[in-house]
Amino acid sequence: MAPNKTDANDADGLAQLAEVGFYREVRVKQYDSMLTRTLVAARSQLIKIVTELSNQIRGLMKTFGLVVPKGAGRVFEANVRNLIVDNKGLERIILPLLETWRTVRDRAAELDRQLVAAARESAPCQLLVSIPGVSSVVAASFASAIEAPENFRTSRSVGAWLGLTTRRYQSGEVDFDGHISRRGDNHLRGLLYQAAVAILTRTLADSTLRTWGLKLRKKVGFKRAAVAVARKLAVIMHTMLKTGEPFDRSAGATA
Repeated sequence: MAPNKTDANDADGLAQLAEVGFYREVRVKQYDSMLTRTLVAARSQLIKIVTELSNQIRGLMKTFGLVVPKGAGRVFEANVRNLIVDNKGLERIILPLLETWRTVRDRAAELDRQLVAAARESAPCQLLVSIPGVSSVVAASFASAIEAPENFRTSRSVGAWLGLTTRRYQSGEVDFDGHISRRGDNHLRGLLYQAAVAILTRTLADSTLRTWGLKLRKKVGFKRAAVAVARKLAVIMHTMLKTGEPFDRSAGATA
């Protein structure tokens, strides 16, 4: 914001900010945690590529009036091959894409097996997967992001750190809460939201957390309830890492 931007002015401005305590010390993640986070990110990227390729194949075939039925994995591949078996011209175009789709899918499965194996060898991950709806991917991502529970003074601060708390705007007589801040790790926040959706929709195991989320769903709607469950899930998971105790289905919505 200096009138004249020079290296000397930049250095002077940074020195003033450091002097007044504007900057805080940043925690550098451990090597093993970075490896886990890289593994999760690489797996997610490959899954994204698989989804994009399958959508491209569907779109290209639809141009010729060939609609691929619903299905994933081998079912999707079989449906595509059956539709183009009598069309040699289209077969030369689609088959290379289909081969690429299958190769990337196999590589994603390899990374998935690596992640599951790493989660089985990790005590924190095994503790977190005791929560119904929390997969090995969510547990490994959360444990590698938190690293040590002592990095947070309270479990409640984890929700704010992940951007799952509402933003507040106050000016004069105006005072209201807006949408969530969406600060912090976007990928981990998305995984927690997916776990919350699984708890509310697919998990058969009953718990106080699920019961609380279903009641909230009737009041504020599904999306807001899922965000609230994701925030409380982050708080519960941090508490479990701190205490070393498994998930208690009779508690959990009091955080």
